[in-house]
Amino acid sequence: MIDSHWKKLPLEFYQREDVTQIAQDLLGKKLCTNIHGAFTAGKIVETEAYHAPEDAASHAYLNRKTKRTMPFYQSGGIAYVYLIYGVYKLFNIITHIEGVPHAVLIRAIEPIDGIDIMLYRRNLNKIQRNLTGGPGLTSMALGIDMTHNGISMTSDVIWIGDAPKVDEHEVIASPRVGLGKNVIEPYYSIPWRFRLKNNPFTSPAK
Repeated sequence: MIDSHWKKLPLEFYQREDVTQIAQDLLGKKLCTNIHGAFTAGKIVETEAYHAPEDAASHAYLNRKTKRTMPFYQSGGIAYVYLIYGVYKLFNIITHIEGVPHAVLIRAIEPIDGIDIMLYRRNLNKIQRNLTGGPGLTSMALGIDMTHNGISMTSDVIWIGDAPKVDEHEVIASPRVGLGKNVIEPYYSIPWRFRLKNNPFTSPAK
């Protein structure tokens, strides 16, 4: 059942200037999907900020424009979904205003609703870390795929439900994960990955 108390975040939330603040503010919020009539939701427990054009780890580094990166240049508040390793679909949210390529990667959620559906999608029989403990796993559990690339975060298919702000003392900042060795500093080591302290669904410490 869709929880009507989880009010959708407005587009203005995503269109703010500071992507690192947005990445932190998303912690504790509820990522919800309603795909083919199946409602699933989880608490966001890990995010990463990407601050192009100067961010060497971003797909939009130096304002790179390809068919894949075009969502970056739209107004904040749409999904950016991309494929890695030919298997995993990674779900991001574009932020800031049109023409400024910022984004937040949702790295992990804590399952809350529709858990039986998530288990079925992940071919698991019990709740464990690898149900949603990673960006590709989160998308699989929530039913997010490439058809959702570019969808508005105010849609009835994928949205973020509001929730109280997480205490800053509960947030761990650390370097982002899985960056290529060719990513120049300071962007390889910059602490733009944010996790909820002691949450079992976050990625291992770095």
